[in-house]
Amino acid sequence: MPTGDGPAATVRIDESLVRMLVAEQFPQWADLPIKPVELSGWDNKTYRLGEQMSIRLPSAQAYAGQVDKEHKWLPRLAPRLPLPIPVPLAIGIPAFGYPWRWSVYRWLEGENASVERIDGLNCFAVALARFLRDLQQIDPAGGPQPGKHNFFRGGPLAVYDIETRHAIEKLDGEIDPGAVTAVWEASLAATWRGRPVWIHGDVSADNLLIRVGRLSAVIDFGCTAVGDPACDLTIAWTLFSGRSRESFGAALPADEATWARARGWALWKGLITLAEHLNTQRSKADRARRTIDEVLIDHRRSA
Repeated sequence: MPTGDGPAATVRIDESLVRMLVAEQFPQWADLPIKPVELSGWDNKTYRLGEQMSIRLPSAQAYAGQVDKEHKWLPRLAPRLPLPIPVPLAIGIPAFGYPWRWSVYRWLEGENASVERIDGLNCFAVALARFLRDLQQIDPAGGPQPGKHNFFRGGPLAVYDIETRHAIEKLDGEIDPGAVTAVWEASLAATWRGRPVWIHGDVSADNLLIRVGRLSAVIDFGCTAVGDPACDLTIAWTLFSGRSRESFGAALPADEATWARARGWALWKGLITLAEHLNTQRSKADRARRTIDEVLIDHRRSA
């Protein structure tokens, strides 16, 4: 059964390992300072290299295939997008017990997005919608199809049906299982009949950078693929609400079936996150519960 966040098995990655990898494979950068990035993510461990570069190392086998994909496609996507995205500069190879290829990128300045840091959520929503719209308009010919490399983002929701229903059962007493199941089944029934388009695959606040309160860059394209764009709309419930959600939707036209599938993607992630962190990480559980509630409210309004 596929899972949204990949396997838990990881390798040890620390500053010492990164320094040895750089010194051996890119001696021209060996004297630059290396320091970990505070919000490094789950799929990769990220380090800043000097002032102008960053290093990303896959943290498990499930993410290793993203390296070659990003090096092939991001340089082709970047010139066609209205905001900066990571540009790969070099690719490293396994060494010192680290088993996978890894990347050096140009550093992008900015802070991870949050409601508190954004100056005007409506304008931010429109800017993000325009970015996604432009991404979808890039020629998808030859692009990677959804699969294990991106945890099936852009593919059919049904791949997560068993996992979602298990989460609903586990959360009995914490959620309204009937209401949640109804939304999930409506999402499964909303068949996608559009043409494949480029997707980011993980449009979350952590992957959006802001400067002076405005959207300045979009990062972490490890889940990018060519497929159904519905998965990229989940931020409508994870970050936006009310007027900002309306602004996002108005700037990124999609039919009701696409929005229904998007609610399914948001619901799936909210459910598995709540089930995993209900008794461990309160902040993550609270955010997941909020997403579930927002999806249920929006579903009722659309009925």
